Amino acid sequence: MTQAALSSLINHQIRLAARPAGLPTDANWSHTSDAVAEPADGAVVLQTLALSLDPAMRGWMNEGKSYIPPVAIGEVMRAGGVGRVIASKNDKYAVGDYVSASFGVQEYLSLEGADMRRNGLVKIDLRVGTLTQWLNVLGMPGMTGYFGLMDVGQPQAGETLVVSGAAGAVGQTVGQMAKIRGCRVVGIAGGQAKCDWVVKELGFDACIDYKSGPSAVREGLKAHCPQGVDIYFDNVGGDILDTVLARINRKARIVICGAISQYNATTAIAGPKNYLSLLVNRARMEGIVVFDYADRYHLAVAEMAGYLKDGRMKSKEDVVQGLQNFPSALLKLFNGENFGKLVLEVASA
Repeated sequence: MTQAALSSLINHQIRLAARPAGLPTDANWSHTSDAVAEPADGAVVLQTLALSLDPAMRGWMNEGKSYIPPVAIGEVMRAGGVGRVIASKNDKYAVGDYVSASFGVQEYLSLEGADMRRNGLVKIDLRVGTLTQWLNVLGMPGMTGYFGLMDVGQPQAGETLVVSGAAGAVGQTVGQMAKIRGCRVVGIAGGQAKCDWVVKELGFDACIDYKSGPSAVREGLKAHCPQGVDIYFDNVGGDILDTVLARINRKARIVICGAISQYNATTAIAGPKNYLSLLVNRARMEGIVVFDYADRYHLAVAEMAGYLKDGRMKSKEDVVQGLQNFPSALLKLFNGENFGKLVLEVASA
């Protein structure tokens, strides 16, 4: 792309204007724009094609110590994404290359030097998976599910695994990988349509609709996990975590990936009441932060790309179009409206 053509582009951005109390509202965002400049020596200019919308984004909006610094007030909202190189003065990247990176909620991104590494800039191969699959099974959610299950959960054939958020991005990967490893898999999801999908399409052994009644999870675990739970992969926290803790086996592994039921709490986050079950059962509860495994992503991608190709894994995405729809699309995560990995399409490929 010529310098003149680049300078004619306008980069629309969505920035964090204020830290939310509870669910984010329009008041938490500001909409800005600026011109796109020609890349400096060694730099690239990227066009955002699609962004990953994840529950973790709500945590990034909060002040306080965490595994990653919070998004600063006035900063472009953090988001992983996929896109393509539209201008390059770097020998490693050619115009037209498709890439994955931390794009932020904006239409264009310029990167140079150490920023390339910090933003996780890597090429992606669309022969291996589609753009949206690179945000799902082959992207950050897939890496989270893979390493959380394999390294922390340590599944063994014949064991029973329960995963909450089963129809979501991480949950679908966890359940399918556990089946491939020979586990009995029971999902927990919201709504009969999601439960039917994970059983009929993904091959889970059963799925519990937590929305079907106040005792649905407890009764469902009794029915579908009569021998107890060996691995629980937790994406929701709260009452569901407590209910599963009451049914774990000796030496069970509880993988703490997320707690979406708590992210918009305006009071103190509710911790597990049944934690003494860990003591009685000599069980282990451990957190998973996907960035710890960055040097091994390529191994997980290669393995799961093979499963996608041979049909042993599927990858379902829920795509919302338009950068301007980011604020409302993000809320779909917290009301359970999304069905599959939530993706914001910013531009057509």
